[in-house]
Amino acid sequence: MHKTSPGGDLGRPILSARGLIKTYGRVVALDGVDLDLYPGEVLAIIGDNGAGKSTLIKALTGAVQPDSGEILLDGQPVTFRTPMDARSAGIETVYQTLAVAPALDIASNLFLGRELKRPGPLGSVFRMMDKKAMKERASASMAELGIGTIQNMGQAVETLSGGQRQAVAVARAAAFADKFVVLDEPTAALGVKETGQVLNLIRRIKAKGLPVILISHNMPNVFEVSDRIHIARLGGCAGVITPQSHTPMEAVAIMTGATTLDKG
Repeated sequence: MHKTSPGGDLGRPILSARGLIKTYGRVVALDGVDLDLYPGEVLAIIGDNGAGKSTLIKALTGAVQPDSGEILLDGQPVTFRTPMDARSAGIETVYQTLAVAPALDIASNLFLGRELKRPGPLGSVFRMMDKKAMKERASASMAELGIGTIQNMGQAVETLSGGQRQAVAVARAAAFADKFVVLDEPTAALGVKETGQVLNLIRRIKAKGLPVILISHNMPNVFEVSDRIHIARLGGCAGVITPQSHTPMEAVAIMTGATTLDKG
């Protein structure tokens, strides 16, 4: 069929995975997977349930450790023992089960675990948080991503709509990531309007120069915002395509094994 078409010289990948293997007993979750993420691109990962998408993302972000294989960040080998290791390296992940604290306000959620302390002894000795600075920086982060539907950074997250909560989680990731952002099914529970807003957020993160890995079942969304599409199948990679080289129907056919991609 079609050949893979990554398109032109993309430079050196910001992230490379080679030969990732992960087994759980007799179940092979990852079967020698390779993946590249290039600067400033949106890389979608698609695949049926059980194709290995979640395990691949967890391996790349420290939630699981591959049994073998290599992960390179900016060309240097890295080993992430925990998600905190990945965060420390500049990788932020927004999981489908949003890790927001509903009772806390928006600014507190943005800085959850990374709270700003007040200057001087109030911060260093008494550990008092600088709520004013956090609200100001949260407001700036929201504005940078064009999130105009949320104005009050002191508003409790539990009062927000599903799309607004997703926006808070994405804004937090974009504010702290300096390598790339991973978004796991960011539009799964959203309506049409809020889905459009999240897709715009993805475009704005890309415009900042941050690459994005997008995991999604929604083919129209994938083809609308992604530069390349990594197709996971049976623990491996069935190929990498682009929205220009293939149609959504062809992508689904490769994903399900109805057709194969000529990698020649």
